[in-house]
Amino acid sequence: MTFVDLVQSQLLDPFRIGLLVALVLTTRRTAAHTGNWLPLAPGVLFVAVIIPATLSTPQAGLMTAIGAGLMSNAIILAVILGLSALWSRFAGSPGGDRS
Repeated sequence: MTFVDLVQSQLLDPFRIGLLVALVLTTRRTAAHTGNWLPLAPGVLFVAVIIPATLSTPQAGLMTAIGAGLMSNAIILAVILGLSALWSRFAGSPGGDRS
């Protein structure tokens, strides 16, 4: 399995996506105390390491799986943060006032 195949398979992993969505939701709730990036960075690293280390033996090697996990987590996180920003923008102002 090549690095690109590994990243593509991880981009569609529902468990990985769910963990990152939960991480973003938790970060949003605690942002006043911890900021945004301080909990996100170790959380992304944790998800990238814990999934290949515990769930299966990666065919490409553990370090390759972790590297692919970091890359796919960054892509998924960017999408989640973009959707979160859109949600905040459109749901944040009641009555349709978008100014």
